Amino acid sequence: MKVGRRKFITLLGGAAAWPLAARAQQGGRVQRLGVLMGLPENDPGGQAEVAALVLGLRDLGWRDGVNLHIDYRWSGADPERARRLAKEIVELAPDVILARSTPAAAALKAETQTIPIVFVQVAEPIVSGLVENLSHPGGNITGFTNYEASIGGKLLQLLKEIAPQVVHASIMFNPDTAPYARSFVGPAETAAATLGIDVSTALIRTEADIKSTISALAARPGSGLIVIPDTFANEHRELVFGLTARYRIPAIYSNSGASTTSPALIIYNIASLDALRRAATYIDKIIKGEKAGELPVQQPSQFRLVINLKTAKALGLEVTPTLLALADEVIE
Repeated sequence: MKVGRRKFITLLGGAAAWPLAARAQQGGRVQRLGVLMGLPENDPGGQAEVAALVLGLRDLGWRDGVNLHIDYRWSGADPERARRLAKEIVELAPDVILARSTPAAAALKAETQTIPIVFVQVAEPIVSGLVENLSHPGGNITGFTNYEASIGGKLLQLLKEIAPQVVHASIMFNPDTAPYARSFVGPAETAAATLGIDVSTALIRTEADIKSTISALAARPGSGLIVIPDTFANEHRELVFGLTARYRIPAIYSNSGASTTSPALIIYNIASLDALRRAATYIDKIIKGEKAGELPVQQPSQFRLVINLKTAKALGLEVTPTLLALADEVIE
């Protein structure tokens, strides 16, 4: 079959412009990954986590648009939206799904018992009913937690160290988006006796709840605030930052969304970007044939402590050299 020179060049140029995914399909099936993020799509921390996931996958040879197709969905802190989007993702029949947050993982578990699910930013997968055993999860779910047993006490200890005047601390969370909260509250209550602090919980479901909680703390001298990992609190973190600054309340944040550019006094949480990169290794293993239920649930391997000296100065707090030495980052 003869093809003129001009026509041949045109065809060749068209071939060079074929979508990479289409060319990949010729050499082998493109794998499909569903991602349900329990954050708003415009959340900078969430976008950074997605970038870390993509980089982790790339290091393992998976490139979106080449040999992998990624479908993203963002549920924010709305459990009902998470359930709706979970159904949508399952209907796409991906080879594996990443769930970011406990509500996202729970919504996906309710939709499928066959498609492998890898979760991140889940505090207590057993308490939340996601798995029966950490070493041998069974079923179709495994992943990476953002919790270890001592963290609740550690949060209280750090708050007391940076603000010695604190004699009452309120642990704030939304029970609908943080059903595992007791795992943080219990260790904090245990540590409270030795630290001379009275601990209470503040349940929040609306912005009005956040405002009333923090204004009540402002009316009680010697109060401090602990914000545990919670998608609702994370979504409203700017309101929390503004109110704690206005009322001069020392606060420690364990939400991964509390970035180092925020005015948070002190941040102590897992290194969320590391968790996403580690999740990429499980996604890779599952695509290559390993069963999710046979991959052990892993606890955090890295934590980060960030101290904001500007905020400390505004609150009239002196940060000890010992605490500064422990910090992974100091904002001056």
